[in-house]
Amino acid sequence: MAAAEPSFPNVPTTGRALPAFLLVGWRWISRNPAVTVTPILLPFIFLYFLSLISPASYRPLEIVGAMLFTMQNIGSWVLGDSALWRIECSLQDLFVASPLGRVRYLFGIAFSNLVAMLPALVVLAALLAAVGGSDGHPLTVYGGLVLGGSLAVLWVLFSSIGMAISSRVRTQREIWPVGNITFTTLGMLSPLYYPLSSLPPLWQDGARFLPTTYAALLAQGALGITPATPDQMVVYATLLAACAAAGLLVTFRLYRWGEA
Repeated sequence: MAAAEPSFPNVPTTGRALPAFLLVGWRWISRNPAVTVTPILLPFIFLYFLSLISPASYRPLEIVGAMLFTMQNIGSWVLGDSALWRIECSLQDLFVASPLGRVRYLFGIAFSNLVAMLPALVVLAALLAAVGGSDGHPLTVYGGLVLGGSLAVLWVLFSSIGMAISSRVRTQREIWPVGNITFTTLGMLSPLYYPLSSLPPLWQDGARFLPTTYAALLAQGALGITPATPDQMVVYATLLAACAAAGLLVTFRLYRWGEA
């Protein structure tokens, strides 16, 4: 018996998942432009009040912290999308049955949310370039690359954390409180909007177990906001990578893919 001919022989069967997820993110913000405002509201609230009570020399540090905090909060968005798709839409079942795999599914949802988060990051980057230049801490190519690398690590790490938590959420009512408590708390415990040295000693010790702390120290050092020797920068980068690797191992262990 002859093999059945494919219905669409000229249509590619690979390389379409990521563009499809990117399109989902774009359609989200194109249909509802308010989405582009939402991720920047909370960081700007912090920046506004800090501008009233902190020295002007802290402005670049605080803007860098707002960028890192914004990227960290992408985990909450990934949590919400993946939990909604699984609980309400049953879309995850389709991906489990497909050749996509859980890692590509994770990156698909992470890319989708990154598209919606990019306008906020662009606005903050422009503000950093303006304020940093006027404050004597210009946004150099080296500093920009280090900051971009730190943001990329946090994007992958916290997206995976959001996915792992979403697989344990059972009802839609749990999505909002669990996501906000988890990622806002992590952002508050890390020295994003203030120097690590300004925290009480016990708080400093706790913050050193969080990857966002080393992302902040690395970006601040590369931009010349806080003093850091080349050896210290290597230590910060190593600890950030180690914390991210440990976090990924834990989250992939906790993540349920295709389980009831």
